[in-house]
Amino acid sequence: MDILAGGHGDLGTLALGLIIAGAVSGLTAGMLGVGGGIVVVPVLYHVLGLIGIDANVRMHIAVGTSLATIIPTSFASVRAHDRKGAVDWVLLRRWAIPMLVGVAVGSALAGVARGQTLALVFAGVAIPVAIHLAFGGEERRIADHLPQGVGGLALPALIGGLSTMMGIGGGTIGVPTMTLFGVPIHRAVGTASAFGVIISIPGTLGAILGGWGASGLPPYSLGFVNLLGFLLIAPVSFFAAPLGAQIAHATDRRKLRAIFALFIAVTAARMLYDALA
Repeated sequence: MDILAGGHGDLGTLALGLIIAGAVSGLTAGMLGVGGGIVVVPVLYHVLGLIGIDANVRMHIAVGTSLATIIPTSFASVRAHDRKGAVDWVLLRRWAIPMLVGVAVGSALAGVARGQTLALVFAGVAIPVAIHLAFGGEERRIADHLPQGVGGLALPALIGGLSTMMGIGGGTIGVPTMTLFGVPIHRAVGTASAFGVIISIPGTLGAILGGWGASGLPPYSLGFVNLLGFLLIAPVSFFAAPLGAQIAHATDRRKLRAIFALFIAVTAARMLYDALA
């Protein structure tokens, strides 16, 4: 289907929606460390539905395009947090390989999964994340340190795999996980910003290969990555991420957490309804 067929008005509306999604995703990545993909995926999913993209590939395109937009955003965000000394490079070196293994497994599963399955995975993780943002608080702990041994390998692998299947950068799962294990919130946000680099690049390549030759793709698609969506979202998100990081270190974010929690809960619930209907 040609998205230009609806005329300049429809194209302008689509472009405006994608630009807004890029701005919000960049600010979200910088402010809360939850990853801009948690915003981009549901927005893209519903926009693609409005322009008539087949439900069988709609979620795959939303996930793949979101992963592509995370590449420049994650680099901008990690630089901003590193300047403030908030990135734990020792932890990143320890987690990088198992996280990459999780990304590879997640990419393989996403390539063969039905769109409804990916929507269920997204909603199944996003709704608990929204509850945590709204009510969990940053002071809750289940341990005073991150797990070691097998648990220390399984945790980053799980973050990488689920994040790849959801089209998010890792902060959405990584930040609450790290804070529950006693990592200070600013340290968790800064370190999670680097997860996006580890996850988004191989995840995007997996989405391109997984969708190569698929039917029902919108114009300007490279596998499951839509280049129009990438070109409209990524630049705005890239420049918004450092501003979000500055806000994160300068303000009380309790109300912001509640607002984003409501947004995530509503969009994820709608996606869940579509998948089950």
